[in-house]
Formats: sequence, C-alpha cells, structure tokens
Amino acid sequence: MALNLTQKIIQAHLASGEMKAGQPIALKMDQTLTQDATGTMAYLQFEALGVPRVRTELSVSYVDHNTLQEDFKNPDDHNFLRTIAAKYGLVFSRPGNGICHQVHLERFARPGRTLIGSDSHTPTAGGIGSLAIGAGGLDVAMCMAGNPFSLKMPKVVKVYLTGALPAWVTAKDVILEVLRRETVKGGVGCVYEYCGPGVETLTVPERATITNMGAELGATTSIFPSDSMTRQFLKAQDREDQWENLGPDEGATYDREIHLELDKLEPLAAAPHMPDVIVPVRDLEGKPVDQVAIGSCTNSSYVDMARVAMILRGRTVHPRLSLGIAPGSRQVLAMIAENGYLNDMIGAGARLLESACGPCIGQGFAPPTNGVSVRTFNRNFEGRSGTATAGIYLVSPEVAAVAAVEGKFTDPRTFGEYPKVTMPERFKIDDSMFIFPPEDGSKVEILRGPNIAPLPVKGELEPRLEGVALIKVGDNITTDHIMPAGKYLPLRSNVPEYAKHVFESIDKEFAARAKAKQGGFIIGGENYGQGSSREHAALCPMYLGVKAVIVKSFARIHLANLVNFGIVPLTFQNPADYDKIDLNDHLHIDVSDLSRPLVLDNRTKGIKIPVVHSLSGRDIEILKAGGQLSLAKKQAGA
Repeated sequence: MALNLTQKIIQAHLASGEMKAGQPIALKMDQTLTQDATGTMAYLQFEALGVPRVRTELSVSYVDHNTLQEDFKNPDDHNFLRTIAAKYGLVFSRPGNGICHQVHLERFARPGRTLIGSDSHTPTAGGIGSLAIGAGGLDVAMCMAGNPFSLKMPKVVKVYLTGALPAWVTAKDVILEVLRRETVKGGVGCVYEYCGPGVETLTVPERATITNMGAELGATTSIFPSDSMTRQFLKAQDREDQWENLGPDEGATYDREIHLELDKLEPLAAAPHMPDVIVPVRDLEGKPVDQVAIGSCTNSSYVDMARVAMILRGRTVHPRLSLGIAPGSRQVLAMIAENGYLNDMIGAGARLLESACGPCIGQGFAPPTNGVSVRTFNRNFEGRSGTATAGIYLVSPEVAAVAAVEGKFTDPRTFGEYPKVTMPERFKIDDSMFIFPPEDGSKVEILRGPNIAPLPVKGELEPRLEGVALIKVGDNITTDHIMPAGKYLPLRSNVPEYAKHVFESIDKEFAARAKAKQGGFIIGGENYGQGSSREHAALCPMYLGVKAVIVKSFARIHLANLVNFGIVPLTFQNPADYDKIDLNDHLHIDVSDLSRPLVLDNRTKGIKIPVVHSLSGRDIEILKAGGQLSLAKKQAGA
C-alpha cells in the first residue's frame, strides 16, 4: 500500500492502534522539548512518576519565555530546570541561547523522527521532516518516562505547491493564505503535508515558518519532505549524517487536497484579532503604524534577519514608531553581527531585544494605547501583546521592515528592489550554551525556590457532577483568555497563586466566584481552548474546582489537557442548546457511565440538554482516576 509521508512516520512509531482516521493510536516519541513557561510544571510531573532518567533518544529543556527576571521567581525556576536536567538526563539550553523552536531546528530536529513539545509551535520542526506535535506538559512528562503519546489518527491534508514565490512574497504569505482558506479551526484533527514542485523552491527555514503557523489552523502538525534542500541545511549545520531522503510513496492518497500556486500569491497580513482574518497588504496601504516587532519562533532565522537589515541599511526608523528586533537564536545573532547586518539594524534605530519570545507572549515591548503594532509573530489574539486596546497585524519580516521605515503600511512591491539573501553554506556552530547531562545524575541536588509550589493532584471522578455555570463565553476562546501569560508567567510553578487569575481578562471575579461556589461548570462556544498548549488553562480551573467544560467544540491540545487533569470535556449534541444555559444556572449531570448517552440537567430552567463526548476508552480511564498523573501513580502502585 502506498503511504504518504505522515503515514510512513506514524507507521514506524506506532505503539498501538490502527492508522484509520479518527481512531485512537499511540506513538513512540523519539525527542521531547520543553520551554521554561511550561517546563517547570512538566518536570514536577515527571518527578512524581518516579522514573530515574528520561527514556527518550533526546530531551531538551529550553529557557526562552520567562527571561525578564524582575525578581527571584524566574532565576529560581531556571536553577530548578538546570539542576533537574542534570539529574534526569536532559540537555539544558541556557537563557540567551535562543527560542526553542529555532534552536531545535538548527541543532537537534531530524527527518523522520517524532518530537513532542510542551509548546503549541513544536510543529516548527516539521520544516525539516520531523513529525512534531505540541501537547500539554503532562503528556510530555509521560513521554519522557517512556510512555507513548496517545492521540487520534489524524486525517492528512495534501497541500500541493507549484511555481515559485515572486519578489516580496514570502513563506509567511503562504501560511497566511492557507489560514485564509482553512480558518483557525479548519485543521483540527488534521496533518498538513506539503508536496509538489513548489516545495523544492523553499528553504528549511521558510518551510519551518509555514509549519510553525500550522498551529494556528488547529492542526495536529504540518510536515515537509526531507529532500536535497533539507540535506543542504543539515550540511550547513554540520549534521549532514542525520539526513534521510523522505517523502510520500508514488500514488499515496490523502483525505483531501489544497492547491497553491506560489507565483500567484501576494503580500498578506492577518488583521486583529485572529490569525485567519487575512487581508492583502495593498488594502492596508497608508494605514499609520505605531510599533514594529520582528522576531519570534516564526520569523527570526538568519535569512529573515539579513533581509530586514538590507531593507533598513542607510535608512532610519520612522519617527512615529519604535522598532524592536529579536534574533531567534544565539547562532543567528552571532552571524548577523559578524556579517555587519546588526550594524545596519542598530544604525537605523532598531532596538535589539533578547533572543527570546518576549513580546510574542506579552513580556515587554507592549504597544501604546490603541496602537497599531505590526509583528512577524504567529498570534494576534486580543490583549496578548500586553495592551488590551492594541491592534496587532501579523506580516512577513519584509512587510514589517518596510512599515518601520515608512511609518505606515506599504505594499513592499512598490518599495524598491527585493533584497537578495542566500542561505549560508555553513552556519556558525557553537554549542557552548547547551549544558549536556552527566552520565550519572543521581547525586545532583535539585534547587527549588520558594515560588515552586507542590503539585496539585485531583481525586477520582465523582459519579455525579453538580454546580453552577461559573462563566459563559463565546467562540474561539484562547488559552490566553483562560490563563493570561505576560506578567503572570513567573507564577507558572505556583498553581495556587496563578489560579487567582483564571479568566481575568474576561471576568475578574471568576476565580473568587469559583472558589465561593466550590467549583462548577464552564460553558463555551466553538473552538474553545485554541492557541497555546499551556496546560495551566486546565490545571488552574481544576484547582478551582471546575468539574466539566461544556462547549460547541474544542481545540485539540486543550481537550487533551482537560482530560489529563480530570475535567470532563463535553459538547452540545445540538449547538443551539448553548443558548439554554445562562450564568449561575444550576447544572447537574450523571457521569457514572460515560459509555451511555449523557443528559445535562439545567435545574434552574427545568430543561434537559443532551451532551456528547469524543473520549476514547483510555481517556475515560484517565478521567475516572482523576487525571493522567493520578492514573500513572495508581498503576505504578499496582
């Protein structure tokens, strides 16, 4: 049977299940990655499993999110992460080494390997031919302990590329066009597999930009073949021996297809406040811009930075705005410094930011009140930038650089000659900011600061759930809405404190109400929980006593996180029944047998509402135990 690339890698790593779309499967994971905002909790969970050393081919702990160090909390977390990596056999990437996805692509990601990461943009590594999946930290902890990763066999969407990108049109415009067609929920349950003659024209960093923002489709992951272009990149990274020639079999079939003619694309922008609100840049011509930010795990590669520098060369940033630039890795920063590109940026008046996530997660460089911020990032959710009233536009580095010079949106095709930048034949290799673990870490002392709180664990599922509707929210609620990042990131290792801010941007009284009511239910619309993989969006509501979340539809990672922490995820059998529940309605449901039809009893209105779920037998077992960690402990005891 002819297999597509996704099926080939899944087949080679299949621990259980059948490759039938929608059916439960489990995959052996070769590699894991964490970042510091999710990693501290993931390693507390790994510790609780009692495994003496990670059982993966490679596990890397990156520090790239929480780097401001306004007080003791961040540096304490970093010490915890560094010492726990040494004890349990992980590679530790020190602060300043760069953004996890950019660095992993450069130094560790491999064709044909599976990778699970506690960050939703882990699919970036799909640009090099890895099957890379974002998940909650607990799922990553379980994989580090040697367990397979459970999911439903995804559908595979063939994205057939022809032609080549014209001047001033970039990989960012490719994925924005896919988002325009597919929307932020169109990829749920799918892998987007890129193929066709147009693939040969895209470098690995360009491919990684596309797979990175596949997360915004709600996709399980995205992947490119491993070909001569992949080999060239690995050779330049002194890793040619890790190259494999991988692609779909001739005659491979797909669940559906999309065709993109690269030569017919134009510069695009995602307008506020969703990554699928796509407009041509020419339609924004002349709109004043207050801030420009260039970087993030999406667009911070060497070529991205070099091209920005060439646009800025000999020019000055417009007086009405501020330009911040964050190279994606120490490797990128060193190379643009050596080649003079950094001088071009600084000479133009750009502000150099850390090689970290920073503004993308609302940590610094926030826009002004009601400001228009043009960013090369992957998300523009309302309030995520740190300024609730700002309008965030997502664009390519080229469009951003031109806007920084002009002070307004400008179709870059009218700006002048397109800067030509070629991929280096050899990147600057310096792995000194990685700390590789000792062979025996048993004597390593783990350093724990006072902000690292004990790990909350839920008891077994009650047969009957009763409580009030604590909050009712609409469609496309993100994990940023549920658990804000930015200034609250230092609280990630302290659930009792962090839980005080659940739903703060929507309803400041939510946490206090949930505590006073001793828990209850969350009611939501379509695509609930989209965005970041942050498991705290399930863990903190669990801590507050949330018993079930009832919505029209879920985003994949958040659905899994709810199960992992023992919160029952249900959907309305009839989406119109969403209108039959209001805030503070008293609800009751019998969940003693999740294999039979379920009925939600709205006792305030005297209405019976049928609800359904998509839980596998394993999911039900996890829920009954009170979450995945509780089940693992129970099984270990047995």
